[in-house]
Amino acid sequence: MNDSIQVISKFALQGLETQALRDAALAAKQTLESGSGAGNDFLGWLHLPSSIDEQQFQAIEESAAQLLSECEYVISIGIGGSYLGGKAVIEALSNHFAAYRTDGGPKVLFAGSNIGEDYLYDMMDLVRGHKFGIIVISKSGTTTEPAIAFRLFKEMLEQQEGKEFASRNIVAITDARRGALRRLAIEEGYATFVIPDDVGGRFSVLTPVGLLPIAVAGFDIRALIKGAVEMEQGGDEQVLDYAIARNALYQQGKKIEILANFTPRLHFLAEWWKQLYGESEGKDHKGIFPASVDFTTDLHSMGQWIQDGERTIFETVLSVGDQQHEVIIPNDDVDLDGLNYIAGKNVDYVNKMAELGTRLAHIDGGVPNLLITIPAVTERYLGQLIYFFEKACGVSGYILGVNPFDQPGVEAYKKNMFALLEKPGHEEATAAIKARLKQ
Repeated sequence: MNDSIQVISKFALQGLETQALRDAALAAKQTLESGSGAGNDFLGWLHLPSSIDEQQFQAIEESAAQLLSECEYVISIGIGGSYLGGKAVIEALSNHFAAYRTDGGPKVLFAGSNIGEDYLYDMMDLVRGHKFGIIVISKSGTTTEPAIAFRLFKEMLEQQEGKEFASRNIVAITDARRGALRRLAIEEGYATFVIPDDVGGRFSVLTPVGLLPIAVAGFDIRALIKGAVEMEQGGDEQVLDYAIARNALYQQGKKIEILANFTPRLHFLAEWWKQLYGESEGKDHKGIFPASVDFTTDLHSMGQWIQDGERTIFETVLSVGDQQHEVIIPNDDVDLDGLNYIAGKNVDYVNKMAELGTRLAHIDGGVPNLLITIPAVTERYLGQLIYFFEKACGVSGYILGVNPFDQPGVEAYKKNMFALLEKPGHEEATAAIKARLKQ
């Protein structure tokens, strides 16, 4: 593919024989595409981009228009994959200081991803007295964190604006047929979108889960999907290169992958990536630990460890070609700061040299280095990147020998929390925990 993301692994695989892994990757890709592997009932994301039709686009755009016509704020309520993908795209495309703008543009807020009391209080205080809408995202409607947030903001909205306004401006993205949220949406007359049964949360950003908040924020979901389709139809070499490289390094004892970017707007893209890979591969006591850093900022905090610490890491640098704007460094006659040697250069030129210098330093320090390049941060290229990471994750998980599409471990904390909260039905676990805590 031309005009797309690229994967460069020559500084990661020097001296490593990868033919056996290429064969394994081709077999994993075949397993994924044939639907013959573990978790094959959660492969709806695989051909999702190319299956979205005009009617689906229009429905999402019309729902976004309704929210924007009456609301100063729209609160997207969800946790994990129900918020990270949408937030990643919105943050990547937004003005860095959009929260401080006063031009009346759409303001998308995110709740339900934590149980921080002060966080919820502050958001309630922010929207109090303002018209707001809600996008609530949950297959069941009973997941604790988003359920608490939805109960709070639903009551607040109904008290402020009345039930009729609330019913027009609450959108439920949920299961097609069952669950508490589906039942409530029917009773209250909310507009609804479906989370497909065969798409897990961390793979759901290209469904209404991500597309509706992105559309509300004013971004082009058609271009996003166009980029994803391009990668779906022509990105297999990039996918294989990444999956092979990371598994080759894992087999050499590199247990931690650090996703590094030199573009501040990609911070939440890395947060989404961490969930995608951590939840997909971290099972059966296997899996690369996904970490992330924002450079050059974190070179002044984590840079020492990366350069000279334990050599159990490899680095994947996400590099952006073109910036949206140009800022030229001025000349200064006095030059007390010693910067005249780069006067006349644009800031991104300096950033690119910092990026290259960092990569070379880390390679010299024994950190294998993968490079993923993206031409620019636009809807199209973000769509490419999202689908690329999703498919590479499926292939990589099958190479590793795990089911990339389940997440049994996330239930452990919930069982303990419900027991400690004395939720009905958990009496035996409550007694057991109380006895354990007395020991």
